[in-house]
Amino acid sequence: MAQALLEGTKLRLVFQTGMDDEGNPILNAKTFSNVKKEASVDQLYQAAHAISGLCNGRLNKVERNDSSEILA
Repeated sequence: MAQALLEGTKLRLVFQTGMDDEGNPILNAKTFSNVKKEASVDQLYQAAHAISGLCNGRLNKVERNDSSEILA
């Protein structure tokens, strides 16, 4: 049976920095590496909102990106 070994976690914040000529949002993303793998969803949410206060644009989305090694 195969197993997944969690190798790393990244936090990605997506900001809306404006609107284009057609009324579509302009989105920019910042990715933060070396996030603790044990971090809870609430901890990541709080960190994202703290970081967003230091950035330009309105926080649009918060993503957690985990990478795993699949072992057979």
